[in-house]
Amino acid sequence: MKISALISDVDGTLVTHDKVVTPRTREAVAALQARGIGFAAISGRPPRGMLMLVEPLALTGPIASFNGGLITRPDLTPIEEHALAPETARQANALLRGWGLDVWVFAGQEWFLTAPDGSRVAGEIKTVLYQPLAVTDFDGALENAFKIVGVSDDPEFLARCETEVRAALGDAASASRSQAFYLDITHPAANKGHGVQRLAALMGVPMSEIAVIGDSYNDIDMFAQSSLSIAMGNAPADVKRHAHFATSSNDEDGFAQAIHDYILDA
Repeated sequence: MKISALISDVDGTLVTHDKVVTPRTREAVAALQARGIGFAAISGRPPRGMLMLVEPLALTGPIASFNGGLITRPDLTPIEEHALAPETARQANALLRGWGLDVWVFAGQEWFLTAPDGSRVAGEIKTVLYQPLAVTDFDGALENAFKIVGVSDDPEFLARCETEVRAALGDAASASRSQAFYLDITHPAANKGHGVQRLAALMGVPMSEIAVIGDSYNDIDMFAQSSLSIAMGNAPADVKRHAHFATSSNDEDGFAQAIHDYILDA
């Protein structure tokens, strides 16, 4: 199998639990580039949260944020944008609030919330490396929202919410859990299946020569698009079963191991 590019998820894949890009990960990406194999990242993160990857991984190509809702150059200059329709954003916000979930809205380059002391806020700040803006309502932000997140400490309840959101919003949005505690609602074209296709096109690589690697439920869509899909060892079992192969966990340099086992040394 010819692999001309690898497209990777970020959290739970490229970085450790503590959000670190390890030396082995840097070396593995450099080895891909030295072999002439392209590399790109796709994530539910906002664009500003992707900047921490640019220098250590020497990224020069397109970067997909918001699960493909906003594709930028490494300096965050937009290439493609897919924001939610305002009416869909308002409906999504009402659904999530009706279930008692904390709600985050990512609009433009900003992160808005109404509960700054929420249980997951500190962890997300550590991830994206910038502060949210506390507001009393989301009225303005919902006019240009790239991603709305429902946050819960109850993963089983959030899984049920995902099913109900999909039924309620239908083709007007894409809904998937980027982590066990986060339900992401984005534009219907802002899912990792479509995002991988757009990254491949921008990189000039046919989908038949694309490999992908990820760890969570929103990565299943890109697994389905690729000829070579790899799940991280820390992925849930029902995510792993959609991938061709599984590697070690993100805290055991599973990303670097996968590059050598399934691409460079295959």
